[in-house]
Amino acid sequence: MRNFNIKHTISDTLKIPKDVSLGAMILTVTGNREVFVENYKGIIEYTCEEIRLQAKHNQVLFQGSNLCIEYYTNEDMKISGIIHQISYL
Repeated sequence: MRNFNIKHTISDTLKIPKDVSLGAMILTVTGNREVFVENYKGIIEYTCEEIRLQAKHNQVLFQGSNLCIEYYTNEDMKISGIIHQISYL
């Protein structure tokens, strides 16, 4: 955890974006109908009600109905459906 704090401090001091310096996941949410995800590491769970993704330091859980991964690459993905909740685990 100490290493993470040092990287965070350096990133803030040098004004380096956190997604670059820390490998942070970026979520761009459009209403409750779609999410663009960048910098994810993998798909852990995928159902119509839940999609769980692995980030570098945590997991992100999307809950809703009719959830669908419209596309994915090694760097990004688009999730659509009716999104009720986004949780960081």
